[in-house]
Amino acid sequence: MGLYLHFGAGNIGRALAGPVFRRAGYEVIFVDAVPDIVSALQQRQTYRVVIKESQAEGAERSFEVAPVDGIAVQDVEAIKAAVARAELIGTAVGAAHLPAVLALMAQGLPLREGRPVSLLLCENLHGAATLAREQLARLLPTGFPLAQQVGLVETSIGKMVPLMPQEVRQRDPLEVWGEAYDTIIADRNGFVGKVPEGIPGLELKGCFNAYVERKLYVHNLGHAVCACLGFLKGYRLICEAIADPEILAQTRAVMQETARALCNRYPGEFDDSGQRAHVEDLLRRFGNRALGDTVYRVGRDLPRKLAPGDRFIGGLRLVLAEGGDPAPLYLAIGAALCFAATDEAGAPFPADVQFRERLKRDGVSALLCTHCGLDPRTEGFSVEQISRAAETVVRK
Repeated sequence: MGLYLHFGAGNIGRALAGPVFRRAGYEVIFVDAVPDIVSALQQRQTYRVVIKESQAEGAERSFEVAPVDGIAVQDVEAIKAAVARAELIGTAVGAAHLPAVLALMAQGLPLREGRPVSLLLCENLHGAATLAREQLARLLPTGFPLAQQVGLVETSIGKMVPLMPQEVRQRDPLEVWGEAYDTIIADRNGFVGKVPEGIPGLELKGCFNAYVERKLYVHNLGHAVCACLGFLKGYRLICEAIADPEILAQTRAVMQETARALCNRYPGEFDDSGQRAHVEDLLRRFGNRALGDTVYRVGRDLPRKLAPGDRFIGGLRLVLAEGGDPAPLYLAIGAALCFAATDEAGAPFPADVQFRERLKRDGVSALLCTHCGLDPRTEGFSVEQISRAAETVVRK
């Protein structure tokens, strides 16, 4: 199958991309900045993935991913050579590191001598392909046929991977944990040259935007709603929060409303029964105690989560646009405005502290307009209803 070169040997790289492409017969090489990870990959050529599921789902199981190899980010010549011969390239490095990774790639792409290659951007980053295109266009030699030679493939990554305990990382820097869900949803239209058809775990979608919105407005939104409601009831873990019947019902109501709206928006992709099943499967996965996911981790970063196009406000706009019932979304936004969870050391997320100070100073109505970008005059929603929802969840 050729070489799959993956930038970022972190949780998603090792727990998802590596297993998917190694099972499909690709040679797998990771590029990473952590010396311990790179040296362990080079020396051992294998690593362990532990599947974490709740007791009801069955006993813990694990498997080895092998053979694999590693390249340090400092080894520019090795990276250039690997880029030059790769059949497919992937990234899972985060928005902050993507420009530097693209700069490394750009040094190897001209060495391919006209052979096209596609970049699988496993970043859950809105507009990742546009960002990559702009960066590469500046970095590559003048006249390089970027559109014909480099496919920029956005993905939707739904796999939940817990924070690895420090003692496990010290014992084995390569071991990685994750839930059983093992799918990369990718934009079929982003590939150039050969399209990697028939790879188990790689789902190619022609109407990719439908799945981006489903991930954001059903999965991400539901997860965040559960966290915000869980905080208000004093829960520390997501699995504890979703086990609360009231939180389960309120989270389900939000997710079902956005799921129905997506059926209306994308009737060729989604239907009611499929979306209901998707919601129930996500709720089951939220309850996975073995993941140990915290309310703090899932709910933190309110400025981003309440931004105009993100899960809470984007979900509300979706429901309003498709003629749905916004009441569950009002409750969700109200809960988010009250979120103030701290980490295990009792420290709040710094951006959330600033956000709450701004909320206290300016008030709910002003923040919904200035930060969230909502306009009650044109968007058919009520600031008062969201404010009342915030008061309601606090009283409970």
